[in-house]
Amino acid sequence: MLLLAITLTLTFTNCSKTSSIEEVRNETGTPEKPPPPVDPNAKQYTLVPDKEGRLVIDNKDGLYQPGDILNLKGTFYAVIFYNLSGSASKPIVVRNAPGTVVKIGNPAWDGGSWSTALSFVNSHYVKVGGSTADEFVINGSTKASRNAYFNLSLSEHSDNFDIGFITIINGGTGIWAKTDPVKNDASTHYPNSYMENLAIHDVSITGTYNEAMYIGHTATYWNLSTNQSVYELAPGQVPGGDLVQPIKWRKVKIYNNKVKDIGADGIQTAAIDQLEVSNNDVTNWGLQHNPSHSGGLLIGGRVTASNVHDNVVHDGWGDLCQFFGSGETGAQHTITNNLFRDNTANDGVTFRGTDDAVIKFTNNTVARPFGVALRINGLLGQKAKQLISANAFIQPRTGGGVVDDRAYIYTENGGQVTEGTGTNINTKFPTIAAAGVDVNNYFQPLPGSALLSTGFRLKAF
Repeated sequence: MLLLAITLTLTFTNCSKTSSIEEVRNETGTPEKPPPPVDPNAKQYTLVPDKEGRLVIDNKDGLYQPGDILNLKGTFYAVIFYNLSGSASKPIVVRNAPGTVVKIGNPAWDGGSWSTALSFVNSHYVKVGGSTADEFVINGSTKASRNAYFNLSLSEHSDNFDIGFITIINGGTGIWAKTDPVKNDASTHYPNSYMENLAIHDVSITGTYNEAMYIGHTATYWNLSTNQSVYELAPGQVPGGDLVQPIKWRKVKIYNNKVKDIGADGIQTAAIDQLEVSNNDVTNWGLQHNPSHSGGLLIGGRVTASNVHDNVVHDGWGDLCQFFGSGETGAQHTITNNLFRDNTANDGVTFRGTDDAVIKFTNNTVARPFGVALRINGLLGQKAKQLISANAFIQPRTGGGVVDDRAYIYTENGGQVTEGTGTNINTKFPTIAAAGVDVNNYFQPLPGSALLSTGFRLKAF
C-alpha cells in the first residue's frame, strides 16, 4: 500500500549597513549556527515523489521510529505526514537528502485539493528543515486563489516541533500552526490539553498573500455547531455547550527569522502561554492594506507570559507592533530592546490587551511612525499601569498632526502608564536630528546623541 506509493530506500550511513538581521549577525561576527549533527547510527530513509509529484505518509503502523531520518529527495508538489511521532530525546528528522536541494509546493495551484505544500497531521517530536535554508525550499502558489494555500502547516495536535533552516516563497500563509476544536473530541477544547514546544528559527519567508506566520488560534471562542470563530460574546452569552475555547500552545520560540513582502500580518501569534519572539527582521508587510491584518509583529489574544526582544520591524503598512495579550493569572509581558521604525499607516506600537495585562516596555526605539509612537488603549481591559521606561520615541506622526506630548505616548479608554525616571526616563524627540541617531545604522546613537542610555542597542546574536 504505502510502500507502493513511494520509492523508499533504506540506508545505514554515517552520514554595507542594512536592516537585515542576517547581515547584522555577519557584521557582528556571530555567524548563523548550523543545526547540530545527526546521529551517525540513525536509521535513514530516502523518500521520493510518486508519479504525481506527491508523497503521503501515514505512520499509524509505526514504520518510522524515534530517531529515524527521512531524507526527501527531488521536487514534490505536496508532502503530507500523518501520525509521525519521535520522542523528546530522539525526534524524527525530516530534511533534504544530503548534497541535494529539496523543493516542495505547487506554484501553479489555483484552487481545489492539495492546497498545502508540507503538512504534518497529529505528529509529534519532529525536526524539519535543511542544514541551510537554501537546501530546503517551499514554493507556494502564485495564482489568483493562493490566499487559500498553506506552505507549511501543523494541525490536529501536532506539537513538539523544531522548524529551522527553510526558505518559504509565495503561497497564502507561510507557517500555520494550530488545532481547531472538534465537536466530539474534548481534547481539542481548552483547557483539556495543550500543544507543547514549538521552535521556529532561521527561516526566510517572502511573498505570502496572508501572514508569514500564523501561530496559535486567533478565535477567542469556537462554535462547534457552525465550526466558526467567535471573538466576542453576545450580551448574556456564556461559554459552554457548543461554545468552547480552542486549545493553546505552551512554550513557543520564534527567533532568527527573516520576513519580507507579506500581504497581511508579518509574525502573528495567539493563544500561547510562554512565548518568546527574538532576533527577527520583519519588513514590508500589510501589502493588502487591510487594517484588520496589518501588524508587523502581533502578540495576539490569549497570549500569556510573553518576551519580545531584539527584533527589527520596519518599513511596512500598518502598526509596527500590536499587543492583544492577556494578564490572566497575573501573567507578565516584556517588550525590550526592539527597533520599531518607519511605517506608512496607523501607529507605531499599540497595546489593546485584556485582563489588566501589564507590559514592561523598556529600551525600545520607536522612530518615524505614521501615527503616535505608543498607543495604550484600555477598551478591552488592559487598564493596569503599563511600565514604560528608557525608550527612545523619535519623530512621531509622520503622517500629519501635532507633535505634542500625546504624540509620543497616547492613552485612551482607561489606559494608564507609569514612566521611568532618572536614568530610566523615556527620551522624546520631534526630529531625527534632535535625537542624534544614525538612520543608516539601526538608529544607533551618534557621538553626543541625546538618547543617553535609552532606546535600542544593536547586539551580537
